[in-house]
Amino acid sequence: MKTHLFVARCHGAHAATAARRRRAESLLTALLAGWIALPACAEPEQILAPVTVTATSEATDSYRAAKTRVGKVAQDPHEIPQAVTTVTRALLDEQDANSLRDAMRNVSGLSFNAAEGGRSGDNMNLRGFYTFGDMYLDGIRDTAQYNRELFSVEQVDVLRGAAAMLFGRGQAGGVINQVSRLPLPYNNHKIELGVGSEGYRELKADLNQTLTDTIALRLNVMQRDEGSGRRNPLTGQSPEIHRNGVAPSITFGQGESHEITLSHLYLNTYDNPDYGLPFDSATKRVSTAYSRRDFWGIAKTFDDSVTNITTLAYQWKITPDTQLTTKLRSSNYKRSYWAGAPGNTSNFATGGSAKVRQTDTDNLVLQSDLNTRFTAFGLKHEFLTGFEYLREDARRWALANLNNAGIYTKDVVGFTNAAGRLVSALPSNTYTGDTYSLYVQDTVEFIRHWKLTAGLRRDSMQSEYETAAYNRTTNVLTRGGYSGDFGENSYRLGLSWQPTAETHYYLSWSDSFSPTADLYQLAGSLYPAERSKVAEIGAKLLLLDGDLDFRTALYRADKDWERNTDLESSSAILTRQRQTTGIEFEMAGRLNEKWEVFSGLALMNPVIKQVAPGANPNFVGKTARNSPKATFNLWSTYKLGGGFKVGGGAEYKSRRYVYSPASTVVAPFNPNRAPGYVRWDAMAAWEQPNYTVKLNIQNVFDKVYYDALYDNGGFAVPGQARRVLLSTEFRF
Repeated sequence: MKTHLFVARCHGAHAATAARRRRAESLLTALLAGWIALPACAEPEQILAPVTVTATSEATDSYRAAKTRVGKVAQDPHEIPQAVTTVTRALLDEQDANSLRDAMRNVSGLSFNAAEGGRSGDNMNLRGFYTFGDMYLDGIRDTAQYNRELFSVEQVDVLRGAAAMLFGRGQAGGVINQVSRLPLPYNNHKIELGVGSEGYRELKADLNQTLTDTIALRLNVMQRDEGSGRRNPLTGQSPEIHRNGVAPSITFGQGESHEITLSHLYLNTYDNPDYGLPFDSATKRVSTAYSRRDFWGIAKTFDDSVTNITTLAYQWKITPDTQLTTKLRSSNYKRSYWAGAPGNTSNFATGGSAKVRQTDTDNLVLQSDLNTRFTAFGLKHEFLTGFEYLREDARRWALANLNNAGIYTKDVVGFTNAAGRLVSALPSNTYTGDTYSLYVQDTVEFIRHWKLTAGLRRDSMQSEYETAAYNRTTNVLTRGGYSGDFGENSYRLGLSWQPTAETHYYLSWSDSFSPTADLYQLAGSLYPAERSKVAEIGAKLLLLDGDLDFRTALYRADKDWERNTDLESSSAILTRQRQTTGIEFEMAGRLNEKWEVFSGLALMNPVIKQVAPGANPNFVGKTARNSPKATFNLWSTYKLGGGFKVGGGAEYKSRRYVYSPASTVVAPFNPNRAPGYVRWDAMAAWEQPNYTVKLNIQNVFDKVYYDALYDNGGFAVPGQARRVLLSTEFRF
């Protein structure tokens, strides 16, 4: 929205004052449009030329994001010389998306991993590379193993490619950053109630209250319960989701030079997890020996977690062009699960093959960024520098098997011998790490319309990883582990040509490293850290007077010394080198006043270039696991008038392979396969000034598909069956 402010100045007059108007019904502060004239002066006036000020506000009811902090500073994604996908709150609300996994269905080139052992919780592949080391919350690492919710999230930004200069150690696929809902400078309250099939019930509230002109408080709460159409054929037990959360935040000095925000996130999840269906070793397809509705969990299986994240943020606006942002975060993640993985029919009564784990993780982060704009030697600079300290302290252990009866209990650390009541409760494996990081980046406009971005980051990491194993036969406890000290540089380069405000053509190169010990992926001292390099050329265009954002990118990503993603497997190195080449297209925004669209297409060729030392050479040149060569997503809505809106969309993924490329058995390449699929969703809403009634139908045609795969090949988890959701949002 563009506002033209014409100000006439007269000799001897006091400073002009502009009127402001706030709209409490929306999520943005509107700018006053029109003519503002000062009283005439008695003395002869000198009329100066009118000054035109143009401001752009963020339309929070649009699919096109006008602001992101994924590049460390608040900026338009259009300005970043790298592919960025932003899933806005408007899109999340229309789809009735609740979890981070729901949001990521809107990101092309992304697939989901089913989890076991060392890596459970949110676990995804982007551009063919895993991302669980690249999860962030407000620009701070959030790599603990848990299932993330969206009730306190304003938008999700995905920065594609190696971004270690900005974020620290990471992978080749990209960074997934959740942006928290924080206090707004006006009163705004929402309460939403939802019901649906298979026992779906949800209550959400987003309450924002100004206490003074400079102090505001915001509170987000959530309670949700979900059932499933899948059942254990013997016990009748079904997968379940039970989650609740509270996220309060308060800001002091809002809009002033010194601004302080204190926030907390509490999330409690207590689910009965679904590990899906087994593959058939003969056909290499999902087994047809069982019903698609068969579930191997029992009433006693569980997945419980408690997450607490406290953040203190301070922003000093030194000048209009210079600001210092400092964040201090303390977080604790507790999780315990006993999942029933699919097996033979004889396992239905006992919960299938037991997958058990308990983790307790504490992180402490101090991060400070200084960014400024200035002109030197006739050149315009956008300069960024900062430092980060990260302390990680994590423990994990197996659950206790009560009397060898296949019944597991939580909160038992240590071990007993086989004759005791508790067995196979191993001592905890521990990881501690201290990482110190310094980074600097400068963007220089060296010729009109041409900018060069160059960044350097230095990460120094000292870590200790200790393992423990207990032999119940000999009653012997064995400890091992290693120390990992890394000092690595990461680089970022970008060349931008912006001939107009609506067009941006760029060429970028970035790299990153990952020591992997912090992710429980053992490397030992035999191999160097993972290393990723990404080259990308792309274009970003603002069409239809800026209402529609279109981007495309052609890229190549290389990764060396890929680590194993599951400690339960026997090998620590999966591949010596992997490479993905691909092209992406994406558009987001309004086609006209009534029609909005969000869509992405990703075509990629993810291949293994070199196998791990001693691994099967027949994997060379083959498609990487759980990496569909084609993905497509579409969501679109249309306003019919009278407050009525209809919409819908589709999600497509092509065939995917699942296997362990580190296999030392020399055999032909013949992995398990999950078929491609298309899932369709639909939505209808009636929107009024103070309330909205909305109907969502997910998976309209009840398509049987597998959206999460255990990447070593054991099982596949079916996607959401057809589900009908009815919700009402009240605004006041």
